[in-house]
Amino acid sequence: MNELIQTVNRSLLTWVSRAIDLLPALILALIVLVITRYSVRLVKRILKTSSERLIRSTSLRMLLVQVSSVAVWVVGILVACTLVFPSLRLGDIIGLLGLSSVAVGFAFQDIFKNFLAGILLLLNEPFRVGDQIIINDYEGTVESINIRSTQIRTYTDERVVIPNAIVFTSPVHVLTHYASRRTDVEIGLHYDTPLPEARQVLINALADVEGVLAKPAIEVDVVGFGDSAIDLVVRYWTLPQKVQVRRIQSEAIVALKQACDEAGFHIPYPIRTVYLPQPQMVNDHHSISTHQN
Repeated sequence: MNELIQTVNRSLLTWVSRAIDLLPALILALIVLVITRYSVRLVKRILKTSSERLIRSTSLRMLLVQVSSVAVWVVGILVACTLVFPSLRLGDIIGLLGLSSVAVGFAFQDIFKNFLAGILLLLNEPFRVGDQIIINDYEGTVESINIRSTQIRTYTDERVVIPNAIVFTSPVHVLTHYASRRTDVEIGLHYDTPLPEARQVLINALADVEGVLAKPAIEVDVVGFGDSAIDLVVRYWTLPQKVQVRRIQSEAIVALKQACDEAGFHIPYPIRTVYLPQPQMVNDHHSISTHQN
């Protein structure tokens, strides 16, 4: 029993002595990590300022800043490791990374996948910060494109964080890629309406709506014969932002209704014809049923 206690005491003393010997190195390593943290902020600030003058693409500037930040952190962590373990050399670190790459790859495959997808998104620029996009069931304005995820702000002021791997492999509907965006408004007019005159009235009505672009020109297409009206589609172009599309669509519908009223064009209600059986037919059917019973 005494021998066991002495063995435990010797082990504890050995660990304590080793911890005391490593304490200065640990403190230096922590100092290096703190310096690395502030260095990352400084590098970001310098790169943002300098890249704005040299690089026009916002996405490329973001990629340069983010990759540089990761590189500074890697260097800082490696320096901290060499301070704690002085016998550890760069070749040993590379060998260790090579041996553990398979395990690390399986453990962090989603992280690496999002990282690579983020780099490809920033290089290819399918959309930019400020664009309004639709990804799967989410629609909103792109706030940031990071190495790991893309953040969009919905029209109801909610933030959605989507992993870059999903963004890269999903269809992305970029609503603000072009300078203009078309809106279609359906309207039905009575069958007695003179269509050439009606088309011109509708075009003139939208031409006076603020926000409707002159080019491309406004179009009014007759698309079919409805159950109770001639079906038309009014097509016009506005700025692509959602707030512009929604506001101008409301004003356009008001202008179209007002123009139809002033021109005497009737927008009919849906008409349904219901045929009811005659009372004599009902009585005859009831008599036949009774006689058969």
